[in-house]
Amino acid sequence: MNMALPLLVVILMSGLATFSYASDPGPLQDFCVAVNDSKASVFVNGKICKNPNMVVAEDFFLSGLNKAGDTSNPVGSKVTPVNVNQIPGLNTLGVSAVRIDYAPYGLNPPHTHPRATEILVLMEGTLYVGFVTSNPAVATQKNKLFTKTLNPGDVFVFPEGLIHFQFNIGKTNAVAFAGLSSQNPGVITIANAVFGSDPSINPDVLTTAFQVEKNVVEKLQAQFWYDNN
Repeated sequence: MNMALPLLVVILMSGLATFSYASDPGPLQDFCVAVNDSKASVFVNGKICKNPNMVVAEDFFLSGLNKAGDTSNPVGSKVTPVNVNQIPGLNTLGVSAVRIDYAPYGLNPPHTHPRATEILVLMEGTLYVGFVTSNPAVATQKNKLFTKTLNPGDVFVFPEGLIHFQFNIGKTNAVAFAGLSSQNPGVITIANAVFGSDPSINPDVLTTAFQVEKNVVEKLQAQFWYDNN
Protein backbone atom coordinates (compact mmCIF):
# COMPACT_ATOMS: atom_id res chain seq x y z
CA MET A 1 0.00 0.00 0.00
CA ASN A 2 1.28 3.48 -0.88
CA MET A 3 1.79 5.13 2.53
CA ALA A 4 2.00 8.71 1.23
CA LEU A 5 -1.77 9.17 0.93
CA PRO A 6 -2.82 7.91 4.40
CA LEU A 7 -0.03 9.80 6.10
CA LEU A 8 -0.99 12.97 4.23
CA VAL A 9 -4.62 12.48 5.25
CA VAL A 10 -3.66 12.07 8.92
CA ILE A 11 -1.50 15.20 8.78
CA LEU A 12 -4.31 17.21 7.17
CA MET A 13 -6.91 15.92 9.62
CA SER A 14 -4.68 16.66 12.58
CA GLY A 15 -3.95 20.11 11.19
CA LEU A 16 -7.62 20.91 10.80
CA ALA A 17 -8.17 19.92 14.42
CA THR A 18 -5.93 22.76 15.54
CA PHE A 19 -8.29 25.32 13.99
CA SER A 20 -11.23 24.10 16.06
CA TYR A 21 -11.71 23.78 19.78
CA ALA A 22 -9.53 21.01 21.19
CA SER A 23 -9.29 19.47 24.64
CA ASP A 24 -5.69 20.57 25.08
CA PRO A 25 -4.79 24.20 25.93
CA GLY A 26 -3.07 26.28 23.27
CA PRO A 27 0.73 26.54 23.38
CA LEU A 28 2.37 29.73 24.61
CA GLN A 29 5.59 29.18 22.65
CA ASP A 30 6.74 27.64 19.35
CA PHE A 31 7.09 24.21 20.93
CA CYS A 32 7.47 22.49 24.28
CA VAL A 33 9.22 19.19 23.60
CA ALA A 34 8.43 16.72 26.38
CA VAL A 35 11.11 15.20 28.55
CA ASN A 36 10.95 11.92 30.46
CA ASP A 37 9.18 13.04 33.61
CA SER A 38 8.61 9.58 35.13
CA LYS A 39 10.99 10.47 37.98
CA ALA A 40 9.97 14.12 38.30
CA SER A 41 8.97 15.50 41.68
CA VAL A 42 6.79 18.16 40.03
CA PHE A 43 3.76 17.19 37.94
CA VAL A 44 2.11 19.39 35.34
CA ASN A 45 -0.95 19.22 33.09
CA GLY A 46 0.87 17.68 30.16
CA LYS A 47 4.61 17.10 30.22
CA ILE A 48 7.63 19.13 31.35
CA CYS A 49 9.38 21.06 28.58
CA LYS A 50 12.82 20.21 27.31
CA ASN A 51 15.37 23.03 27.16
CA PRO A 52 14.69 24.63 23.72
CA ASN A 53 18.44 24.80 23.08
CA MET A 54 18.59 21.01 23.39
CA VAL A 55 15.73 20.27 20.98
CA VAL A 56 16.61 18.29 17.83
CA ALA A 57 14.72 17.19 14.72
CA GLU A 58 14.29 13.68 16.13
CA ASP A 59 12.01 15.15 18.82
CA PHE A 60 9.40 15.70 16.08
CA PHE A 61 9.95 12.45 14.18
CA LEU A 62 8.72 8.84 14.19
CA SER A 63 9.23 6.11 11.61
CA GLY A 64 7.53 2.76 11.13
CA LEU A 65 3.88 3.69 10.65
CA ASN A 66 4.01 1.79 7.35
CA LYS A 67 4.34 -1.48 9.28
CA ALA A 68 1.21 -3.49 10.07
CA GLY A 69 0.35 -4.13 13.70
CA ASP A 70 0.07 -7.67 15.08
CA THR A 71 -3.61 -8.66 14.98
CA SER A 72 -3.11 -12.21 16.28
CA ASN A 73 -4.93 -11.55 19.54
CA PRO A 74 -8.42 -12.21 20.99
CA VAL A 75 -10.02 -9.11 19.42
CA GLY A 76 -8.22 -9.31 16.06
CA SER A 77 -7.02 -5.71 15.94
CA LYS A 78 -4.00 -3.62 16.85
CA VAL A 79 -3.80 0.13 17.47
CA THR A 80 -0.42 1.77 16.85
CA PRO A 81 -0.43 5.16 18.60
CA VAL A 82 1.45 8.29 17.58
CA ASN A 83 1.01 10.60 20.53
CA VAL A 84 3.25 12.58 22.87
CA ASN A 85 4.64 9.38 24.30
CA GLN A 86 6.05 8.44 20.89
CA ILE A 87 6.82 11.95 19.56
CA PRO A 88 7.79 14.28 22.43
CA GLY A 89 7.47 17.28 20.09
CA LEU A 90 3.68 16.83 20.17
CA ASN A 91 3.60 18.16 23.72
CA THR A 92 1.17 21.16 23.91
CA LEU A 93 0.29 20.91 20.18
CA GLY A 94 -3.10 19.27 20.74
CA VAL A 95 -2.95 16.57 18.04
CA SER A 96 -2.03 12.90 17.69
CA ALA A 97 -2.68 10.00 15.33
CA VAL A 98 -3.09 6.24 15.23
CA ARG A 99 -2.81 3.40 12.75
CA ILE A 100 -5.33 0.60 13.26
CA ASP A 101 -4.95 -2.85 11.73
CA TYR A 102 -7.80 -5.36 11.66
CA ALA A 103 -7.74 -9.07 10.90
CA PRO A 104 -10.78 -10.47 9.06
CA TYR A 105 -13.72 -9.96 11.46
CA GLY A 106 -11.38 -8.15 13.84
CA LEU A 107 -12.84 -5.63 16.27
CA ASN A 108 -11.61 -2.42 17.85
CA PRO A 109 -13.91 -2.89 20.87
CA PRO A 110 -16.31 -0.24 22.19
CA HIS A 111 -14.21 2.46 23.84
CA THR A 112 -14.00 6.19 24.45
CA HIS A 113 -11.34 8.88 24.16
CA PRO A 114 -12.02 11.16 27.14
CA ARG A 115 -9.96 14.01 25.74
CA ALA A 116 -10.35 13.88 21.95
CA THR A 117 -12.55 13.82 18.89
CA GLU A 118 -11.38 11.22 16.36
CA ILE A 119 -11.54 11.43 12.56
CA LEU A 120 -10.84 8.12 10.82
CA VAL A 121 -10.07 7.32 7.18
CA LEU A 122 -10.23 3.75 5.88
CA MET A 123 -7.44 2.75 3.51
CA GLU A 124 -8.08 -0.97 3.00
CA GLY A 125 -10.96 -3.35 3.67
CA THR A 126 -14.52 -2.81 4.84
CA LEU A 127 -15.44 -1.58 8.31
CA TYR A 128 -18.72 -1.35 10.18
CA VAL A 129 -18.27 1.62 12.51
CA GLY A 130 -20.44 3.53 14.92
CA PHE A 131 -20.86 5.57 18.09
CA VAL A 132 -23.54 5.91 20.77
CA THR A 133 -24.79 9.23 22.12
CA SER A 134 -24.70 10.22 25.77
CA ASN A 135 -27.77 9.72 27.97
CA PRO A 136 -30.71 11.74 26.57
CA ALA A 137 -32.36 14.46 28.62
CA VAL A 138 -35.77 12.80 28.16
CA ALA A 139 -35.98 9.66 30.29
CA THR A 140 -38.24 7.84 27.81
CA GLN A 141 -35.64 8.12 25.02
CA LYS A 142 -32.71 5.81 24.49
CA ASN A 143 -29.07 6.43 23.66
CA LYS A 144 -28.94 6.75 19.87
CA LEU A 145 -26.63 4.62 17.74
CA PHE A 146 -25.06 6.06 14.57
CA THR A 147 -23.46 3.51 12.24
CA LYS A 148 -21.95 3.39 8.77
CA THR A 149 -20.24 0.82 6.56
CA LEU A 150 -16.93 2.25 5.33
CA ASN A 151 -15.04 1.41 2.16
CA PRO A 152 -11.52 2.56 1.19
CA GLY A 153 -11.35 6.36 1.08
CA ASP A 154 -14.34 6.86 3.38
CA VAL A 155 -14.03 9.09 6.44
CA PHE A 156 -16.00 8.95 9.70
CA VAL A 157 -15.94 11.14 12.83
CA PHE A 158 -16.31 9.96 16.43
CA PRO A 159 -17.21 12.87 18.75
CA GLU A 160 -15.14 13.43 21.87
CA GLY A 161 -15.94 11.18 24.82
CA LEU A 162 -18.60 9.05 23.11
CA ILE A 163 -18.47 5.25 23.03
CA HIS A 164 -17.47 4.04 19.57
CA PHE A 165 -16.14 0.98 17.75
CA GLN A 166 -14.89 -0.39 14.42
CA PHE A 167 -15.56 -3.94 13.18
CA ASN A 168 -13.99 -5.51 10.09
CA ILE A 169 -16.91 -7.16 8.30
CA GLY A 170 -14.74 -8.28 5.38
CA LYS A 171 -12.84 -11.49 4.69
CA THR A 172 -9.54 -9.62 4.23
CA ASN A 173 -7.38 -7.41 6.43
CA ALA A 174 -8.38 -3.79 6.94
CA VAL A 175 -6.23 -0.72 7.65
CA ALA A 176 -7.32 2.69 8.93
CA PHE A 177 -5.58 5.87 10.05
CA ALA A 178 -7.06 8.44 12.41
CA GLY A 179 -6.27 11.88 13.74
CA LEU A 180 -7.23 12.89 17.29
CA SER A 181 -7.60 16.36 18.81
CA SER A 182 -5.30 15.82 21.77
CA GLN A 183 -1.61 15.09 22.31
CA ASN A 184 -2.76 12.36 24.73
CA PRO A 185 -6.38 11.42 23.95
CA GLY A 186 -6.59 8.54 26.42
CA VAL A 187 -8.51 5.31 25.88
CA ILE A 188 -11.15 3.66 28.05
CA THR A 189 -12.10 0.24 26.65
CA ILE A 190 -15.53 -0.33 28.16
CA ALA A 191 -15.41 -4.09 28.84
CA ASN A 192 -11.83 -3.95 30.13
CA ALA A 193 -12.58 -1.05 32.48
CA VAL A 194 -15.83 -2.50 33.86
CA PHE A 195 -14.90 -6.17 34.17
CA GLY A 196 -11.09 -6.09 34.25
CA SER A 197 -10.29 -3.29 36.70
CA ASP A 198 -7.77 -3.76 39.52
CA PRO A 199 -9.09 -4.13 42.12
CA SER A 200 -12.34 -5.55 40.75
CA ILE A 201 -15.59 -3.63 41.05
CA ASN A 202 -17.88 -5.19 43.66
CA PRO A 203 -19.94 -7.82 41.74
CA ASP A 204 -23.11 -6.59 43.47
CA VAL A 205 -22.63 -3.20 41.79
CA LEU A 206 -22.38 -4.77 38.33
CA THR A 207 -25.16 -7.28 39.00
CA THR A 208 -27.56 -4.42 39.66
CA ALA A 209 -26.19 -2.20 36.88
CA PHE A 210 -26.44 -4.87 34.17
CA GLN A 211 -29.48 -6.65 35.64
CA VAL A 212 -27.89 -10.12 35.38
CA GLU A 213 -27.11 -12.95 37.78
CA LYS A 214 -24.05 -12.58 40.00
CA ASN A 215 -22.39 -15.68 38.50
CA VAL A 216 -22.45 -13.98 35.07
CA VAL A 217 -20.57 -10.97 36.44
CA GLU A 218 -18.07 -13.17 38.29
CA LYS A 219 -17.41 -15.16 35.11
CA LEU A 220 -16.75 -11.98 33.15
CA GLN A 221 -14.46 -10.61 35.86
CA ALA A 222 -12.48 -13.86 35.95
CA GLN A 223 -11.53 -13.85 32.27
CA PHE A 224 -8.56 -12.09 30.67
CA TRP A 225 -9.37 -8.77 28.96
CA TYR A 226 -6.95 -8.03 26.13
CA ASP A 227 -5.79 -4.46 25.50
CA ASN A 228 -5.24 -3.88 21.75
CA ASN A 229 -3.56 -0.49 22.27
